[in-house]
Amino acid sequence: MFDKLFEAQQKAGEVKKRLDGITVSGTAEGGKITVIANGNKVIQSINIDDDFYKDADKEELEELLVVAVNKAMGQADNISQSEMAALTKDMFGGLGGMFGK
Repeated sequence: MFDKLFEAQQKAGEVKKRLDGITVSGTAEGGKITVIANGNKVIQSINIDDDFYKDADKEELEELLVVAVNKAMGQADNISQSEMAALTKDMFGGLGGMFGK
């Protein structure tokens, strides 16, 4: 039993490392704001177009940053869920026969 738990912890660590290496992005205002994050939902960078920045007011900029961040986090969440589903399937896929599936 402890072997399975240890194996699960190791595989979860491997998934985390893979997610660290995956890059996702979210954009707003036609790409004038771009947020880059990794698969573990850690923001790596934010880029704001210089011309847009000069003309944007604070409230508009804040709203669009939220949009871009949420898009990037949504992509990271989708990738994370896919990776965890694959891990779960690999670890517990053989149990289906036990439940008549």
